[in-house]
Amino acid sequence: MKKILNQIKGFDPILFFSVLILVTIGVLSIYGSSPDLAVRQAGFILGGIVLMFLVSFVDWRIFRENSYLILTLYFLSLLLLVGLFFFAPEIRDVRRWYEIGPFLFDPGEIFKIVIIILLAKFFSTRHVEMYRVSHIILAGAYVLLPTFLIFRQPDLGSALIIVIMWIGVLLISGIKLRHFLVICFLGIALLGVGWSFFLQDYQKDRVIAFIEPQLDPQGIGWGQTQAQIAVGSGGLLGQGIGSGSQTQHGFLPLPQTDFIFASIAEEMGFAGVAALIFAFGVFFWRIFLIILNSRTNFPRLFAFGFVVIIVAQSFVNIGMNLGVLPIIGTPLPLVSYGGSNLLFVFLGLGILESIRKDLRGLTKNPI
Repeated sequence: MKKILNQIKGFDPILFFSVLILVTIGVLSIYGSSPDLAVRQAGFILGGIVLMFLVSFVDWRIFRENSYLILTLYFLSLLLLVGLFFFAPEIRDVRRWYEIGPFLFDPGEIFKIVIIILLAKFFSTRHVEMYRVSHIILAGAYVLLPTFLIFRQPDLGSALIIVIMWIGVLLISGIKLRHFLVICFLGIALLGVGWSFFLQDYQKDRVIAFIEPQLDPQGIGWGQTQAQIAVGSGGLLGQGIGSGSQTQHGFLPLPQTDFIFASIAEEMGFAGVAALIFAFGVFFWRIFLIILNSRTNFPRLFAFGFVVIIVAQSFVNIGMNLGVLPIIGTPLPLVSYGGSNLLFVFLGLGILESIRKDLRGLTKNPI
C-alpha cells in the first residue's frame, strides 16, 4: 500500500491536470451531440487512467534491455494489422477495427506505441553510427510494412503521422543532411505513386476539395466548409453546449471525432478553444522537460517520438477544422471520441511516468 501511495504522489500533477482538462473538454463536447457516446467516452477515460497508473509501475528499462520482447510486440502488432483484412467487419467501407462485443479496437494505435519503443531502442544503440545508410534503411523497413498495411485499410491519417514520427526520430538521432534530403525526395516520389495507384477516390476528393473548396461545396467540400462556419460562429463564449446550430442540426459531420475542434469552437467559443490550446501547451511542456532531462538516449527518444505523434495529430486535426489542411481522418488526442486512441495516449503516459520517476532527484530542473 505504501508503494502505491508513493507512486500516486510521484505522478506529475501538472501533466495529469492538463490531461484532465483535455479529456473533460472532449467529454463535454461529445455530450452536447451524443450523451450516450459521452458516457462511453468517460468509461474509456477512467480505464485509461487506471492503465496509465499500472504501466507506470513497470520499469521502463525492460524495453531498452530486452530486444526479444520488443520484437515479439512488433510482430504481434503486425499480425493484428494483417488480420484486419480477413477478420475485421467493414464499417464505412474500411476495415480498421476489430469488433469486440459492443466495442471497436484499432490495432493501429497499439502499433504506434510499439514502433516508438522499437525506434527508441534501435537508435539509442546506434546514434553514433547514423552515418551508415544501412541503419536508416533497416529502421525504414521496420516502419514501412506496417505503415503500408495501415494505409491500405485505408487510414491515410495514421500512416502519415507514423512517417512523420519516424522522420522526427531520425532527425534527433543525428541523421546527415544529405540523407534527410534523399528521404524527402523519395517521399515526394512515393506521394506521386500513391496518388496514381493507391489513394481511394474519396481520399483524392478530399485533397481536391482542400485545393478548390468552391469546386463542389455541396459535395466533397461540405465537411470542411461547415467546420469553418462552426468555428467562425462560436464568438467569445460559444453558443452553449448542446446548442450549436452546425453541430446539433447535422450540418457538421462527425462532430465527436474528426470535427470535434469545430464543435468545441462553436459551442464553447474562444474561451473553450483557449482552454484547449493552453492544456495542450502545458501537456507538451511537461513532456519536453522529460526529453531535456533524460540522461540516456532511450527515454529521450521515446518521449520525443511520443510527443511528435501527439503534436502531429493535434496540428493536423485542428488544421483540418480550420481549412488549412486537407481532411485525412485524424482524431484530436485525448479529446476526440474513441477508446483506441486513448489507449495509445495513456499507455505512452504510463511509460513516461516510469521514466520521470527515475529522473526525480537527478536534475535541478523541476519535472
